[in-house]
Amino acid sequence: MKLFTKYNRINISATIFTFLMGSIAFYFVLDYVLTRQLKETLRSEQFEIVHYVEEHNTLPEIQNTRHQWITIEKSTKNITRTLFQNSNYYDEREKENRLAKQLLFTINAAGQNFLITINKSQTETEDLLQLIILVTVGMIGIILLLNYLINRKLINRIWQPFYTTINSIKAYEIAERKTLQLEQVQIDELNLLNDSLNKMTQNIYRDYTALKSFTENASHEMQTPLAVIRSKIDVLLQNTELNEKSLQQILSIEDAAQKLSKLHQSLLLLTKLENRQFILNEDVNLKNILTEKINERTDIIETKKIELVFHASEKKFSFHKHLAEILVSNLINNAIRYAPENGKIAIELTDSQLVFSNTAANGPLDTSKLFQRFYKTDNSGDGTGLGLAIINEIAKLAGFETEYQFNHQQHIFIIHFNKSVQE
Repeated sequence: MKLFTKYNRINISATIFTFLMGSIAFYFVLDYVLTRQLKETLRSEQFEIVHYVEEHNTLPEIQNTRHQWITIEKSTKNITRTLFQNSNYYDEREKENRLAKQLLFTINAAGQNFLITINKSQTETEDLLQLIILVTVGMIGIILLLNYLINRKLINRIWQPFYTTINSIKAYEIAERKTLQLEQVQIDELNLLNDSLNKMTQNIYRDYTALKSFTENASHEMQTPLAVIRSKIDVLLQNTELNEKSLQQILSIEDAAQKLSKLHQSLLLLTKLENRQFILNEDVNLKNILTEKINERTDIIETKKIELVFHASEKKFSFHKHLAEILVSNLINNAIRYAPENGKIAIELTDSQLVFSNTAANGPLDTSKLFQRFYKTDNSGDGTGLGLAIINEIAKLAGFETEYQFNHQQHIFIIHFNKSVQE
């Protein structure tokens, strides 16, 4: 959930709750005020009648209206205090029952005791109360809507620098050989975040540069000793005076030197890939490369009695031919290495993807570590553990996407071509 959404929910919920409680309180206060005003009106009528009787010792002439009427009847009762009560009456015009407020009191006029009832319809009070409540609810609704729209616009504007920072972090590539430079904004908290990120990326870039320099220098310096070792081994192997034990030891040294040389070449290639040291402007025919590399490995495939199924459509794009050959070679070598004897390898090239699948000797590979350097399974043999990492780096350099699946006891590697690099 986005922070704005969460804030908006809390803000709107709190606002609605506050307005709801306020509306309920306002209703009761308004009802109290209007009822009190209604009683004051009835008391005023009572005062006029009492005052008239005191002056004239007779009851005044009564003029009733639709919403207010007075009834007078002789009574033997004597009400010592003003009595208010509610009553229902039938409204002839509206053809329905209505609620009225009554004031009852007794008075003596011309030597007789009278019970006077002053009736005041509450229709006007109720209508006024409903109108005020409707207006209030409408105002609350408008306030909530304006509050939501203003908050949405205002918060989006306030948080725009934050999203700019996030997008800059997403787009940041350390291999582009530059540090992250986030601009200063008018919000102190975001400035603190941007400054921290700027310093952090500067440290990362410095460490990356040092590590890259070390890797390049180490790779370069390893070439000469490896060449010397291999040349000395060749000289020793040409010596006819070696016994069987010495010969086996030299062959072991040669095997180790070859592995070290292969590892050195793979690490050097990965370094060059990460540093974007290749010019990608050559015309590449992927179908021809696949056919060539498969033919080179026909003997190995036949030795392991592997069934090979190969279907390819024409696929041409602008890239680096040698890198495309390495990509295909590593995919084929990987399929052959992990396919058991009498297994099956299927290779399919279409305009949108390249699919390699092979029978699995064991279960699925660990997808969380699959394309990491030096990831090896139990049956990797003498592999360096860099083949899949190289495949992934070459694919990324070409703008392709690498995917791994495990279905029906088969390892499946899919290279999805990016439409932008298709011809």
